[in-house]
Amino acid sequence: MHIPDGFMNAPLSLAGGVVAAGLIAVSVKKAADTLDDRQVPLAGLVAAFIFAMQMLNFPVAGGTSGHFLGAGLAAILLGPWMACLVMSVVLVTQSFVFADGGITALGANILNMGVVGALLVGGLMLVAQRALPHKRGAFLAVAGVGAWLAVVAGAVACSFELAISGTVPLGTVLPAMLGVHVLIGIGEAVITVAAVSAVLSTRPDVVKVIA
Repeated sequence: MHIPDGFMNAPLSLAGGVVAAGLIAVSVKKAADTLDDRQVPLAGLVAAFIFAMQMLNFPVAGGTSGHFLGAGLAAILLGPWMACLVMSVVLVTQSFVFADGGITALGANILNMGVVGALLVGGLMLVAQRALPHKRGAFLAVAGVGAWLAVVAGAVACSFELAISGTVPLGTVLPAMLGVHVLIGIGEAVITVAAVSAVLSTRPDVVKVIA
């Protein structure tokens, strides 16, 4: 889902950068209002885990491969706004150090793989807390669904960006992206549920969205 340089036109790249920068600024303020000493080392650990997991690819149908994104997991453990910051740090590092995703498309990549998923899962978990029983199984089920939706939503956003840029028609890119990322989302959901379950078993107090 990393968009390389040259795949988006200049106006859309600039717009993506401005929107991403604005949301990061909001995230800094929101996170600062709720940040405590316990979350600082946890944020570092979550960022390191997501960074490492994104380097591992798993096979998907048709000879393609996918990797863990982590926005949903970060939102559950840290809250949606801190998750936006963590994902931004991970994606900026990948772009500048490993050339994974173009610098001109960095804003769009932060939105697609970080902000969209973090805010979507954060909102979904809050709604689920009010509407569903406070049971571990229900919490993990919503976490898995949220993680899957985060991947699919990011793929949809990426498809529209490429189509608007004139890189590839929407009728071509959207089915192709969804066909792959619907499957990648299953892997995302499995990893997210496993990680959240492990944390709930050992340190439930560090989960920002408490079951």
